[in-house]
Amino acid sequence: MHKIHFIGIGGIGLSAIARYLHKKGFKVSGSDIANTTLTKALEKEGIKVFVPQVAENIKDYDVVVYTAVVKNDNPELIEAKKKGINTYSRREFLPFIVRDKKVISVCGAHGKSTTTAILASILNNANALIGAESKEFKSNARVEKSKLLVFEADESDGSFVDSNPYIAVVTNTEPEHMEFYNHDLNKFYAHYEKFLKSAKVRVVNGDDEFIKKLNFPMKKVFLKDAKHIRFELRENQPKTVFEYKNLEFEVYGFGEHLVLDALLAIEAASEFISLDEIAKNIKNYIGIKKRFDILKQTQSFILIDDYGHHPTEIKATLVSTREFALLNGIDKVTAIWQPHKYSRTVDNLEGFINCFEGVDELIILPVWAAGEEEIFIDFKKHFARYNPIFAKKVKVDGNNIMLIDENGKIIKSIKKGLVIGFGAGDITYQLRGKI
Repeated sequence: MHKIHFIGIGGIGLSAIARYLHKKGFKVSGSDIANTTLTKALEKEGIKVFVPQVAENIKDYDVVVYTAVVKNDNPELIEAKKKGINTYSRREFLPFIVRDKKVISVCGAHGKSTTTAILASILNNANALIGAESKEFKSNARVEKSKLLVFEADESDGSFVDSNPYIAVVTNTEPEHMEFYNHDLNKFYAHYEKFLKSAKVRVVNGDDEFIKKLNFPMKKVFLKDAKHIRFELRENQPKTVFEYKNLEFEVYGFGEHLVLDALLAIEAASEFISLDEIAKNIKNYIGIKKRFDILKQTQSFILIDDYGHHPTEIKATLVSTREFALLNGIDKVTAIWQPHKYSRTVDNLEGFINCFEGVDELIILPVWAAGEEEIFIDFKKHFARYNPIFAKKVKVDGNNIMLIDENGKIIKSIKKGLVIGFGAGDITYQLRGKI
């Protein structure tokens, strides 16, 4: 197995694996339906990316790996099977990556990317595969000469049970991606139990309701164990500072949810290095792209991009956002929300309605469908309490955010205050002025 082609290489998960194998010396190529900032970055790194996906892209590969969203009628997948090339879903291919590694596998509905990235910064000699780009090493993959692999596992397709965990880390078990589990909670929680039981060491959020019901040995982390939590600007960077086991730790960003992510990373890393070394190395963490990602900052204007696409995430991040605004002398917070998937929006509608409580202004963009059929949602009715502004898209020009309607006209400009965008669709590129 030397020549590997990835169908859907522009996805954050598959791109990490592709980068990892490319750095390991494999001949890697891939394809996607459109060019993006990520696919262009892969090309600069020496990975050939084909756009669009057509049968002619399939050459003499040893293996073809495809992302979960690829359908059976994909022309490249059809051609690969016709040529007798071994084809694997990302989940089926995962054991090839993790089988010879001592894996610290992180999963959970919220906070897993942050926890994984913090761990990668602490264990700076470990390999890493993250579902987001670490701003420390400017990638979602890192290759080192080590048996250790810090790995962000994926519960959306159940593949976290195949991640060969030496240490299993669980941030929380809030139900998500229930369509994969046929909306069966028993099946969903059975996967978490299997994941935990397969590990030698288990580091978990002790406040999680499902975790509380389990009766096998685990290292439980509780937010209450962190003392003197405070938010500070250190060298003009947002830092959450706390004391734990008689040592001071600081983690990039604001929020108590970050404290919990850090505690999980600290306890997992303590299996390999001392707490003193952890307290030093955790300062290497400077955030991940799309998670409280500060894009612009002046005395009167701050623009932040955040991947939050679930009400629990958005609510927690907005608490941090208000703290950050106040510390910077800004008294107005505007949220721009691009709902991600019709199904998720409908399933969590009440949560979304309530999670924006306290914002000074709410702007709602069209739903990012992610391939789903359209479902009518009466946003004007459900979110009437916020008197929201509905825009087709946003355009950023310097420190000016323009809200654009469906006719291409500017309906409002925002030049002051703190503006934070939420969503897992293309809002991140809109806020960066890429589209």
